[in-house]
Amino acid sequence: MDIAAAVGDALLNGASDAIVATDAEGRITLWNPGAVRVFGFTSEEAVGQSLDLIIPEALRARHWAGFRHTMATGTSRYGRGNLLSVPALTRNGTRISVEFTIVMLHDAEHKVAGTVAVMRDVTKRFEELKDLRRRAAQQGGASS
Repeated sequence: MDIAAAVGDALLNGASDAIVATDAEGRITLWNPGAVRVFGFTSEEAVGQSLDLIIPEALRARHWAGFRHTMATGTSRYGRGNLLSVPALTRNGTRISVEFTIVMLHDAEHKVAGTVAVMRDVTKRFEELKDLRRRAAQQGGASS
């Protein structure tokens, strides 16, 4: 195995982050062990399904508008180190907070063929920040 293949295999199978690939229609084509850990769905349950599997219903219209724009233009503002923070759903219906970046996939003719998203569960940090803000607001109100 060459080094690039070894690195790719190590990242896909060893990363604690969820790595999820889709085709141009938003169907899941790859679901790594990190995605199993983050979202709770097995690879067999997720691959072939729509991304709606992990998108809260109230956010789906906005997601699909952005997804269609990304597929049409071949660009995403979340692909060059900019993180997107959004709610997501786990297998048991729990809402979590994830941050992610997107990499575009292209076919042999260089047409957009799908995406790869690298996602991290940041729920704990999000909740801690929310709690700090709430306590700071209470302190500010108490000192007035």
